[in-house]
Amino acid sequence: MPYGFVVSDVFRTTPDVLYDAWMSSEGHSAMTGAPATVDPRIGGAFEAWDGYITGRTLVLEPGRRIVQSWRTSEFSDVDGDSQIDVAFEPLDDATRIVIRHGNVPDGHHSYEEGGWQQHYFEPMRAYFEGT
Repeated sequence: MPYGFVVSDVFRTTPDVLYDAWMSSEGHSAMTGAPATVDPRIGGAFEAWDGYITGRTLVLEPGRRIVQSWRTSEFSDVDGDSQIDVAFEPLDDATRIVIRHGNVPDGHHSYEEGGWQQHYFEPMRAYFEGT
């Protein structure tokens, strides 16, 4: 049975900078360190991590929120797309990114158990904060 989870982290940059990087082929590639192609429109397709992740953009609230259908090459043909809801929350001198990842196929716990941290948050920290 599909399930959902929430992951979050804080980056010393603005919500607009994070949002713009997420929705740009060049920015997404740079912040993750892996090839990405992003059509920055509602209904636009994206792929990340050299085609490992694919989906479509469903909702855009510039600087605030992105909702995308999301699947990896590990999903089976009978698995429906999962969905990510990416929220950018302004803090005093930083931004909290909160990812609600729903409709994840049963048995795909690696996304929650370090996948988002290792493949997104850690390279994003190095990119945005120079650490």
